[in-house]
Amino acid sequence: MIGIAGAGKVGAQSALEIASRGLDDIALVDIVPGLAEGEALDISHRLSDAGVDVDVSGSSDFGALRGASLVIIAAGLGRKPGMTRMDLLSKNSGIISSVAKEAAKYAPDSTVLMVTNPMDAMTYVALKATGFPKARVVGQGGVLDNSRFKYVLAKKLGVSRGSITSVVMGEHGENMIPVASHTYVSGVPLTSLLTEEEVQQAIEDTRKVAADVISKKGATIFAPGVSVARMAAAIVNDTKEVLAASAYLEGEYGLNGLCIGVPVRLGRGGIEKVYEIKLSDRERDWFNKGADTLREAISTLAA
Repeated sequence: MIGIAGAGKVGAQSALEIASRGLDDIALVDIVPGLAEGEALDISHRLSDAGVDVDVSGSSDFGALRGASLVIIAAGLGRKPGMTRMDLLSKNSGIISSVAKEAAKYAPDSTVLMVTNPMDAMTYVALKATGFPKARVVGQGGVLDNSRFKYVLAKKLGVSRGSITSVVMGEHGENMIPVASHTYVSGVPLTSLLTEEEVQQAIEDTRKVAADVISKKGATIFAPGVSVARMAAAIVNDTKEVLAASAYLEGEYGLNGLCIGVPVRLGRGGIEKVYEIKLSDRERDWFNKGADTLREAISTLAA
């Protein structure tokens, strides 16, 4: 069974995407009376039309997470127009700590997948609150950011999105790194197709696109939901897919004691391996800048 804590827009959309894939039964939990139950019913009706036979239930009691193999945390406050992800740090840290402890209580053998922003910092909070091994606490960000990078590049290059191979690393925020030096269009290096100025513009467009969506419709919903489902599938089905995700580092990339986006292999036990790739000097500078931001955020929480 998959538990989802937080039945707001992203939590509910994640539940719909996961259920539609028939991954496993789902237990939705939210402290707002009736919300999780209502979303569960709506999703179940949608699944009936598609002939998908998984059970989706809703509750305001965290006991519903009992026995879950995967707990997705999407609880907390979302970004408003004009806000950065880091603006949510103090407000969401207490919520996530409380929810993570409930996950550890009722699903002590689970893997935790963090969605709530500021995601990397909240992944760290969940890791400390659950007391789980670092492999079993992972944050969702790079998969979502990469989908946005592919969108930007496909429009700029006039090619199919499916022909683009890319990765987005670092802080899930203003310091994210769409890694141009490891981006290809069916094997053709991006750097041979765009000028340095065009590459940097594509990177900036990727960093700003979520704020643009939020300013126009109030929240990002569909892209985060499918990104969560992709990661959930890798964990539940033990596919060993390599995706960018927030992981707790102990020496990798020269960093210690924080969670940040890097390529990882995902399986039933969570993060099975962290991959280190060579970054350009500019990319390394951005990666370290994001790490500095996260280190400062963590020190604020500890104060």
